[in-house]
Amino acid sequence: MAKNVRAESDTSTEEKIKKAAHVVFKRKGFAATRTRDIADEAGFNLALLNYYFRSKEKLFDIVMKESIQQFLKGIAGILNNTALSLTEKVSLVAENYTDMLSANPDLPLFILSEIKANPEKLALDLNFKEIIMRSHLFEQIQEATGKTINPIHFIINIISLTVFPFVASPLLRVIGDLNPQDFNSLVEDRKKLIPVWIETMLKAH
Repeated sequence: MAKNVRAESDTSTEEKIKKAAHVVFKRKGFAATRTRDIADEAGFNLALLNYYFRSKEKLFDIVMKESIQQFLKGIAGILNNTALSLTEKVSLVAENYTDMLSANPDLPLFILSEIKANPEKLALDLNFKEIIMRSHLFEQIQEATGKTINPIHFIINIISLTVFPFVASPLLRVIGDLNPQDFNSLVEDRKKLIPVWIETMLKAH
């Protein structure tokens, strides 16, 4: 009985720390966040946080992967909804990706670093192949192109058009003389533009 109580207590403490980390990372970004900030947000002392997670980097990795997994579960429902057209799916994916990246600005660089460090593990952890490559969306792209073009080209385009502005946001803000509000308006506009661009590319083939 005592072991069960302790296990439940450990789980509760870990979840509180991770919830606090979500809040602080989202508010301050990875670079500006200190482990003490997370400990304060969670209402624990720093020693307890270090006991469970050892470092800010480890906690960030866990939080980001859980964020992606949660997001992909929702996306899977869109990709495999046979009642939605290809254009509708692209529109919903672009909208959902944009909202998630706006709320988690550190996420794109985290994904890129993970892809570079260990792409096989990332693909396995997040189940990308099952969710995307075996989805109904993938079949729809094949049908739209007459199976003459590898659908992965369009998957790359959808992801790139959505993710790249967030990866390059510091540069784009300088080039376009954009303040944070202007940049947010820009990515909001892209929710409507991305489906149009993808549909145009599909019709061209």
